[in-house]
Amino acid sequence: MLYCKKINRLLCVFFFAFFSSAVLAANSSMLLKSAELKAQDDAYVLNADVDIKFSAAIEDAISKGFALNFIIEFQLASPKKYWFDDEIATVTQHVSLSYHALSRQFLLMRGEQQKSFVRLDEAIDDLSSISDLKVFNKSQLEKGEAYKASFLMRLDTKKLPKTLLGEGLVAEEWSMSTQRFEWQPTLFK
Repeated sequence: MLYCKKINRLLCVFFFAFFSSAVLAANSSMLLKSAELKAQDDAYVLNADVDIKFSAAIEDAISKGFALNFIIEFQLASPKKYWFDDEIATVTQHVSLSYHALSRQFLLMRGEQQKSFVRLDEAIDDLSSISDLKVFNKSQLEKGEAYKASFLMRLDTKKLPKTLLGEGLVAEEWSMSTQRFEWQPTLFK
């Protein structure tokens, strides 16, 4: 009888630890709301909207000066029935979010372009919105061909300091990524 009580307590502690770590990991998320290709002059641009939520630990790391690096990946391919898809265009954009303590501003770097924000939620809103990212030229398209587009945005955990990642279940909190979204866009040359 005494052993049963100890086993029950151990099981309760195990389940509490397991589910509380799952809740912590769920606090950080990236969810793709929309993605579309739009013709602009002689090219196509990508517009996407991502819902990004940071956990308290990630917000704390940013406020302490750690930079978070995100990767936006887009690919356009021509599907083939009996062979590998033909890759038409692949674009990768790196975006960095950090906090500058002296100016007390959050900095968002997209390539060579830098924006500054007073509040973190403003920086996250700008990070969440991808607009007019040139992904390919119209001259790369073949008339009458069907195409498949894919989009992915993720946190680049390889560029995070090891001190932030910790060990075991804590590292899952830093695994932020949208689901890979694939669609067949209607494209005109």
